[in-house]
Amino acid sequence: MVKSFIPHLVFGVLAVLGVSLMNAEDPYLYFTWTVTYGTRSILGVPQQVILINGQFPGPKLDVVTNNNIILNLINKLDQPFLMTWNGIKQRKNSWQDGVLGTNCPIPPNSNYTYKFQAKDQIGSYTYFPSTLMHRAAGGFGALNIIHRSVIPIPYANPDGDFTLLVGDWFKANHKTLQQSLDSGKSMPFPDGVLINGQTQATFAGDQGKTYMFRISNVGLSTSLNFRIQGHKMKLVEVEGSHVIQNLYDSLDVHVGQSITILVTLDQPPKNYYIVASTRFTKTVLTATAVLHYANSNAPVSGPVPAAPANGFDWSMEQARTYRWNLTSNAARPNPQGSFHYGTITPTKTIVLANSAPLINGKLRYAVNGVSYINPDTPLKLADYFNIPGVFSTNSLSELPSGRAATLATSVMATSLHDFIEVVFQNNENTMQAWHLDGYDFWVVGFGSGQWTPDKRKSYNLVDALTRHTTQVYPNSWTAILVSLDNQGMWNVRSTLWDRQYLGQQFYLRVWNPVRSLANEYDIPSNVLLCGQAVGRHP
Repeated sequence: MVKSFIPHLVFGVLAVLGVSLMNAEDPYLYFTWTVTYGTRSILGVPQQVILINGQFPGPKLDVVTNNNIILNLINKLDQPFLMTWNGIKQRKNSWQDGVLGTNCPIPPNSNYTYKFQAKDQIGSYTYFPSTLMHRAAGGFGALNIIHRSVIPIPYANPDGDFTLLVGDWFKANHKTLQQSLDSGKSMPFPDGVLINGQTQATFAGDQGKTYMFRISNVGLSTSLNFRIQGHKMKLVEVEGSHVIQNLYDSLDVHVGQSITILVTLDQPPKNYYIVASTRFTKTVLTATAVLHYANSNAPVSGPVPAAPANGFDWSMEQARTYRWNLTSNAARPNPQGSFHYGTITPTKTIVLANSAPLINGKLRYAVNGVSYINPDTPLKLADYFNIPGVFSTNSLSELPSGRAATLATSVMATSLHDFIEVVFQNNENTMQAWHLDGYDFWVVGFGSGQWTPDKRKSYNLVDALTRHTTQVYPNSWTAILVSLDNQGMWNVRSTLWDRQYLGQQFYLRVWNPVRSLANEYDIPSNVLLCGQAVGRHP
């Protein structure tokens, strides 16, 4: 009697647990996006742009932490196309990252359904095309992850929420820009700056109330300074991390970065300038929008507020004031600072130096002397199907080599659960910015000149900010720490899109030789196959 009762009890408990787990599953959100060309007169000249569901910029994705996103992307362009989700970690799921190292591009008049989860993240993010120079034509948009109601945030709920996509813009067609780069020419200077795809926009609010502004630099190549006439800006979140809430008159936002601020309408009721202008450029390009007090009939007046007079040193000092709020809850109910990164000894140190060599008589961009070239078969598929000859883990050294620059499909091999120190060394006179897919990282140090091990004495090992994109100032270095807890094939790239296109990128292979669903999800059933993966079966 007892023997027969136990199995029934076990099955009953499992059945109840199964129902509970099914009921507890996070919500699913379904989208269908059609990508087409369209014509817009953005800077006074009609030009071809990329639309999503007829919109430029694309639709705003507002989701809640842990929502599952099912997004069917239909490509109606005349070229293969991919979308990447900038800053979304894709936990155990680099299959959905949407870059050429992980996914076959979607052919014209075809589609692919992305399936991913906004797992354990909050904050302001973006999406954009990762193929060719499509990003120069549009196809970008905002992806905002709202905290779950059961997780408190370290500020009162704002009275409104505005998203501002700011960035440089070119009148030239994206194919023309691509042909110019392919011929060995560098990117021209941009023609203007846009806010939400426009040269003019208005954001309205009530006097005395506080509003959230989500600001992302979706441009191709230029750092921007953001400011609001007569108003202080309280920085509250940077790429998924709550920060110490300092007040700023203006904020530098580099290519690929996102910040979130709170602004209280505490000034006399009238209209005020919202300004985004280029930084560190001889010619300053400016876009303005209007902050409109609802009880005002007064137009904007006075001079447009100027950007900071000082340049790189001022910007670096501002970057050092960004600090993690260690007592705030993260996307899960635990303090952000509960992982004590500063007490962990790195497994290895990697120093990455960018350069602009001539290879075969043409301008390329490189990392440690290697300029990346995309193979016909995504690295992730080559890895999964054990296809030889697609990439090499020996072509890219972990330290600058000093050798003549070469072309290669470069992959750096690491192990799952490594904890690494990465130094971005910029020996050029230009501003740089770097992004790592699949992760955020602690930005522990900025400094001028050459990095040496002695520079570790200046690191912030207590409350450094975590983010997915960091700037590197001219003739300077930036140091980050990364906990490699997300298995997959992950793109490390310059966010300056011309540099990425011409080779300033590589892939980080975070690997465990034992294949396990606990470490990484299996290949998607709807995977697109191309190159040497055609005809193979998952």
